[in-house]
Amino acid sequence: MWNVLRQFFLAVFVAAFSCFNFASLAAAESEFDTVVAPLLKLHCGKCHAADGEGDVDLLALRKEHLASQSELISSVVDALDFREMPPEDEPAMDDQVREDLIKRLKSILRQSHGGQAVYPHTPIRRMNRFQYNNAVMDLFDLHCIVFTLPERMMREHNGYFRPSTGQMADVVSVGNRPLGKSQLIEPRLAGVAAFPQDLRAEHGFDNRGDHLSLSPLLMESFLKLGQSITQSPDFTVRRVGVWKTFFAPPPARTNLAVAARDRLRPFLTRAFRQPIDDKTLVRYAAFVDRQLHAGVTFTDAMKMAAAATIASPRFLYLFDQGQSPAVDGLGSKQPTVRIKDRELASRLSFFLWGSLPDDELMELAAADQLHKPDVLDAQLDRMLTDRKLKRFCDSFPSQWLQLERLISSVPDPKTYPEFYFSKYRDSMHMMLEPLLLFETILIENLPVTQLIDSDFSYRSARLENAYGDLSSASPSGKRKPGGQVMALKFNRVDLKDRRTGGVITNAAVMTMTSGPERTQPITRGAWLATVVFNNPPEPPPADVPALDEKPAEGEDHLTLRERLALHRERADCKGCHEQIDPLGFALENYDAIGKWRDKYDNDRKVDMQGTLLRKHDFADVAEFKDAILVERDRFTRGLAGHLLSFALARELGAADQSALDKIADATAADDYRIQTLIKQVVLSEPFQSKTIEVEQ
Repeated sequence: MWNVLRQFFLAVFVAAFSCFNFASLAAAESEFDTVVAPLLKLHCGKCHAADGEGDVDLLALRKEHLASQSELISSVVDALDFREMPPEDEPAMDDQVREDLIKRLKSILRQSHGGQAVYPHTPIRRMNRFQYNNAVMDLFDLHCIVFTLPERMMREHNGYFRPSTGQMADVVSVGNRPLGKSQLIEPRLAGVAAFPQDLRAEHGFDNRGDHLSLSPLLMESFLKLGQSITQSPDFTVRRVGVWKTFFAPPPARTNLAVAARDRLRPFLTRAFRQPIDDKTLVRYAAFVDRQLHAGVTFTDAMKMAAAATIASPRFLYLFDQGQSPAVDGLGSKQPTVRIKDRELASRLSFFLWGSLPDDELMELAAADQLHKPDVLDAQLDRMLTDRKLKRFCDSFPSQWLQLERLISSVPDPKTYPEFYFSKYRDSMHMMLEPLLLFETILIENLPVTQLIDSDFSYRSARLENAYGDLSSASPSGKRKPGGQVMALKFNRVDLKDRRTGGVITNAAVMTMTSGPERTQPITRGAWLATVVFNNPPEPPPADVPALDEKPAEGEDHLTLRERLALHRERADCKGCHEQIDPLGFALENYDAIGKWRDKYDNDRKVDMQGTLLRKHDFADVAEFKDAILVERDRFTRGLAGHLLSFALARELGAADQSALDKIADATAADDYRIQTLIKQVVLSEPFQSKTIEVEQ
């Protein structure tokens, strides 16, 4: 059976792979030559010239090559917008000049390709294992998971996730997968082993197209995986929802070959997310027919066909459907086109559900109705209230917040003995708090600003006690930690102290951005720049030594800020430190496991005050949050960038920046509500379009 299935699979695999608006461009060049270039020379020429110490020669920008320099122009916009340039020790740029320069550079970006956006291409890619698990579950309507997924960090135990209600339960029972072995016990298919976990891209997600290749060895393993799924002893009528309509033998005297063909067409259409051509259908039907003639039962023959289906490239791969460039009224080819509805259906479902489109999406796509604004809006409402939205919550927020870093955090047991209890760690509880906060904000459609400064949270008894003086004003007061291991009970609590709440001041983030014995302000600052503002700093030079955990001889009397000041004297370190140090030290009152402190062990007062973006002074954590909230539009735009990158499975480029501005503006107009943000991502041009290479 294995050789027969292998030969059929290989045959299927082989079969599966068998201009500008010149007036706009001229306007951009003129604006660059008369306004932008002189300003860059005046304010940036000292460092960013051919003989300057900057790593980019901005004076080499030429108006004749604006279309090919869009990424550099976009980087300049970011540096100006985040006030990273000019450096602190250079003359400051007038605010009005800065805003005008940013505005003109953005205008040049829009015009540099003749007003036609050219988006980065998402490489053909396979499903990651989280998506594969979901897709197989949905295809067969399984009443269990396929294989265990440690990367799914939070499990629900009492079915609290009901987005259709628009309200999160006050008490939820959850589990933590990565750190509790008991969490691996859940209904799944016996005898099915997962393929290796997919790695995350740098500052990205585990669904990135350029990371999801398919080696010959992995290709072979997918065929074995498909067979192990359909041959599992648990793959029976009790757990397979489509058993009666696909695998069960038809009534007596039915032509089995005809029955198999009739069942295969809708099955393959669903699996491959597009209508099945007769040639493909005949190939699968003929394979089943040969097995039947060889004495294989109808059910086993259909299982073999199903195993080949879920190992086929047409199932495994997510790729843009073929499409020709559009032609404008003047006969010129336009490389960016609206995607077809079937492709839109797949983008939607893999974004919000991490899986195949359901029948309703497929039917609307087949009728070419899905892209229509009222239809699409109704489908978004339906998808955002479906329980499958839990898959979005199981993938996006944990990766956005980089919570997997908490798994490898090991606070020193002697310095922080309270972090460890029994053989488990407080991080089992810590990790779940920001995830529950995100889910609540999404289900209740709250403003995204609650992610920065929430007035509520979800806490277990042990987590509540761990916060100590920062605990909530819970009516029941201090709770006994208890011995919860498998199912952890979290209660919704009102927060009265702004030193806690949100995703930036919770214990999980504080712990995972610290070392075993001390906090790491640089790490915290880089995390905030990346996660909150979507402006990740460059990696440090390879020859820069890390700061020791403990003070060197003669440095015992120094604060951590003073020790780091000695560390940042290098000229090539200075720029990044000016960006990230104020962010990291803003959280310095939280120790290496998130507990509040006013002084260091040497009795020196913690110095956390600073300035955000060189214009918002803060003297405590509440003022730091206020400063971020003043920049709420910047945070909203940054979060939109994370969502759009996750949705499109690619790094964003210069052409996407205009869309992010529009998404952020539309979200702000609706009180920054998170579902509006998600809808605007879907409605954006990058989500609904793609760029096709045009032959010159």
